[in-house]
Amino acid sequence: MTILLGSIADDYTGASDLANTLTKNGLRTVQTVGIPDPTLALPDVDAVVVSLKIRSVAADEAVAAAGKADRWLRDRGAAHVLYKICSTFDSTDEGNIGPVTEALSRAAGGGIVLVTPAFPETGRTVYLGHLFVNGQPLNESPLKDHPLNPMRDANLVRVLVRQSRGSVGLLDLPTIAAGPAAVTSRLDLLRGRGMTAAIADAISERDLETLGEVALKTPVSTGASGLGLGLARAVARSARTSTANAATAEAIRPVGGLSAIVAGSCSAATLRQLEVAERSMPVLRLDTEKLLKGADEISAAVSWAGERIADGPVVIAASASPEVVSRLQSQYGREASGHAIETATATVASELVARGVKRLVVAGGETSGATVDRLAIPAFLIGPEIAPGVPVLRTVGNAQGDMLLALKSGNFGGEDFFGAALSMMR
Repeated sequence: MTILLGSIADDYTGASDLANTLTKNGLRTVQTVGIPDPTLALPDVDAVVVSLKIRSVAADEAVAAAGKADRWLRDRGAAHVLYKICSTFDSTDEGNIGPVTEALSRAAGGGIVLVTPAFPETGRTVYLGHLFVNGQPLNESPLKDHPLNPMRDANLVRVLVRQSRGSVGLLDLPTIAAGPAAVTSRLDLLRGRGMTAAIADAISERDLETLGEVALKTPVSTGASGLGLGLARAVARSARTSTANAATAEAIRPVGGLSAIVAGSCSAATLRQLEVAERSMPVLRLDTEKLLKGADEISAAVSWAGERIADGPVVIAASASPEVVSRLQSQYGREASGHAIETATATVASELVARGVKRLVVAGGETSGATVDRLAIPAFLIGPEIAPGVPVLRTVGNAQGDMLLALKSGNFGGEDFFGAALSMMR
């Protein structure tokens, strides 16, 4: 298998988002969970997204994990590797976007790296280096109060400088509108001035196509799924790709078994989706404070589900309002409270799968990562899109047999997302 495009994603839901985008734009794509075991037989694909959990870990740990994934991809023919980050530039002043980007660049021989989280399809645009979320500056959007990485600065040049050893420049919109040659010339100029990265503006898919064409000629880029769109279209234009439609059809092939939804996200979007789900299916809201005190709440939830799941899908949610989350973080600590919720939701999901669940929807990036790890799923084939950024996933090499999953980042999907996801998995 020769990989035409490689990617390293900093969390599992982001990986699914990117893999979905690559598939939609003509690339047959597999998402692996970590670096695959040598014994795992992957299908013949154009692109591989290696999903890691390195967004919020220590920078040196993130750099080491990304480096191993990069070597695996390069050894299988990937001439370009995209470091996939969140479209809200979710990070702190310590990293990990800057440290990982610089490490991947050094491993590829240095140079300047094109960086953009823009993805207009999901309301993320960049103008004059400032990130906007659905028209709001990042620091005025709900992301300013993110429970793990509150984003208080919309100027991404400043944000990335604080994380990086090198200098950061700007690829502004007029330059990008002038086309690939102008972008390449600007990057050469910035590199000559000692810049190691450049934040790129983008407000439309045409901008992303320009950036993808330029980035593909370099060894490394950093961005959200929007940049993946540009890269995929550039690869597809090379006419070397296989047919993505066959993979999509295989991924949606029905499986038997039960259905369930597990939610750990506390985003406003997920909270609303839970309200809508309550109209058509039983929903159990876990007491997050009890989760921090022992396993009784988990056992009770599994028993509750066992009494109902034969009659249809059930929902178990550890999602809570921002006020409750803030109180728990103050009382128990940010890391301890987050870990307790991730562990609880992953345990619940695992117990449900053991009881016959084969179609599973998971809401929340950290929750999804913990659940996939707990289930030890090695890889996914990417199916059709449920909502922007969220595809149906079919397990590859799974010890529990074929399963269909949806891994949803907290803010993704419309208010009826849960019902729509289960409907597509029938």
